[in-house]
Amino acid sequence: MFRIAFVPGVTITKWTRAWEERRRDPLQVLPTLPSDQVAVVHRGEADVAFVRLPIDRDGLSVIRLYTESPVVIATKDHAFEAAGELTTADLDGENMIQVGDDPKDAIELVAANVGVAVLPQSVARLHARKDVIARPLTDAPGTDIAIVWLADAETPDIEEFVGIVRGRTVRSSRGPGVALPAPQKTKSANASKRPSPKHPSRRRRSR
Repeated sequence: MFRIAFVPGVTITKWTRAWEERRRDPLQVLPTLPSDQVAVVHRGEADVAFVRLPIDRDGLSVIRLYTESPVVIATKDHAFEAAGELTTADLDGENMIQVGDDPKDAIELVAANVGVAVLPQSVARLHARKDVIARPLTDAPGTDIAIVWLADAETPDIEEFVGIVRGRTVRSSRGPGVALPAPQKTKSANASKRPSPKHPSRRRRSR
């Protein structure tokens, strides 16, 4: 069984679906907390993991995939509600809530009007609720999403799944279990020719 871990907010459906279309091997999907995102790989509980950088890369192979934009979470009646987007200067004087292992705790404090918080856009979308708002923070660094696995434990399964994530198609995939269609035989040029009307293949019978 191939095991995939991922932190909240990272959507892996398109990659797991592609795996299932190519392979019959079952998948085990493991949601993890940010504090455990790398440990599950080191403990052997997951073959690969989708993580948010930065991480301790010791002993790991790491491929950065994309960057998530940050958003500001505030109560629905906050002055930020009227803004289309925000900058870090707009946060001056605000009580900034530190986001821990579970973002829901920070959002609860925001909803209680304790302060505002900055989250990756996908995490804010995952925990969206009617009493808070999310506005893009345009001048803050984003969060890099990466896939990691043990550098000394590369297997054909890991190689194939990483290839899927990187966009390798079925035809270009080198992993096991991928059967490419056999080339179809084509008719030879001579076989496709019809007899010329000037040289009939049969003589006409005389009456």
